[in-house]
Amino acid sequence: MMTQNSDKKRGQIVMFCMDDMVPKDHLLRKIDKAIDWNFIYDLVAEKYSPDQGRPSMDPVMLIKIPFIQYLYGIRSMRQTIREIEVNVAYRWFLGLDMLDTVPHFTTFGKNYTRRFKDTDLFEQIFKKILEECYKFKLVDPSEVFVDATHVKAHANNKKMQKRIAEQEALFYEEMLRKEINLDREEHGKKPLKDNDDDNDHDDPTSGSGGTGKEVKTSTTDPESGWFHKGEHKEVFAYSVQTACDRHGWILDYTVNPGNLHDSRTFKGLFDKIDDIGIKRLIADAGYRTPAIAKLLIDKGIEPVFPYKRPMTKKGFFKKYEYVYDEYYDCYICPNDKVLNYHTTNREGYREYRSCGISCAKCPYIDRCTENKNHVKTITRHIWEDYMEICEDIRHTRGMKELYSLRKETIERLFGTAKEAHGFRYTNMIGKARMQMKAGLTFACLNLKKLAKMKDKMGLFMSFYNSLLSFFSKKECYA
Repeated sequence: MMTQNSDKKRGQIVMFCMDDMVPKDHLLRKIDKAIDWNFIYDLVAEKYSPDQGRPSMDPVMLIKIPFIQYLYGIRSMRQTIREIEVNVAYRWFLGLDMLDTVPHFTTFGKNYTRRFKDTDLFEQIFKKILEECYKFKLVDPSEVFVDATHVKAHANNKKMQKRIAEQEALFYEEMLRKEINLDREEHGKKPLKDNDDDNDHDDPTSGSGGTGKEVKTSTTDPESGWFHKGEHKEVFAYSVQTACDRHGWILDYTVNPGNLHDSRTFKGLFDKIDDIGIKRLIADAGYRTPAIAKLLIDKGIEPVFPYKRPMTKKGFFKKYEYVYDEYYDCYICPNDKVLNYHTTNREGYREYRSCGISCAKCPYIDRCTENKNHVKTITRHIWEDYMEICEDIRHTRGMKELYSLRKETIERLFGTAKEAHGFRYTNMIGKARMQMKAGLTFACLNLKKLAKMKDKMGLFMSFYNSLLSFFSKKECYA
């Protein structure tokens, strides 16, 4: 028999409790129980006047609104407010009843501009939630996984202009310059001049690079960077560099323009996680540089990098086929000829060159060099010893399995953030707002995981207490 009463209860008046309308196992219930949200009052206290002006919106509710947006991957604040208007669980989480007016979608944006802009509020929120994870001993910072993902910026790819951008100083530049000059002096060479525009007369191949290069800049979001990798579509984007432990807890993050290489921005992230007790740091080939290897090893941290295939032209000898003699500081080619030290260039590479007259008669010259003078040049970084230590670590038992955990930790976090939390692109302009988005998104990921684990712990303790009660009653009856 067909029942036809789909619209008979629309005008029905019912008395109910808001708490009863939200399912007991709802995610927002677990999240609300996992952390005391009153810590936000202390973070924003100085942004509000204690006795002047009109009463403000509750700061906790104000922060919870974007939490809902990033937790459920809602595409915009306007859509978030529409969802809150009709979703009982959202209203319950914000402390609104069914008749309360939901804030206008511009409310959070105006408060951000007037109160929270140029502050580290959202980073403090992220760190507070991470502290809760530490409190329950869920985080293991001994093995840290580092990687970066790109988030498409809110910028039109056709609205750009080219400009000359000054090269950022590398974090190891000053130390490298001192060691280069020391190395040159040990080999009887003159120190390099301080002015990079002057030529290195001993090393004409090293060049004299200028202080800047031409880059594409968005006129919509100038703080983003032009990102192009492999066969990916070229877009303006931000690079979000992130660190997590082996259990998937996000430890920290940094936001940079999308055109900066991971190895250049690594120092900013490392400075934030330097003192958390790292024993091993696992990263992809983009971080496999002499400077990063030296930085980590000098700090007592084992770098775990993957194998990087030599980028040698097909049909030519690989670099590892030229043997380095440490005692005589020279290279020996596959035909047993010696490549002697020539100079140390501005990038920190020692150059070893062969004798063109001897190489001209070599039967392997076609597989060795295309130089018109038949001179073969091999380079070796002054910090190459650190790279060899990294290679020894890579061959240590268990390191291959440890590196393979990247797909279960940092890569899975990026995939979850993009698929479920709207982290594939941003509809906000500026690096500061991108930092806010990254902080709240990663806070949501940590908080969601913390809430579920605490809920499981609560169920386990409830079951354990019921067992104790059962056996204690059984002993009483006995």
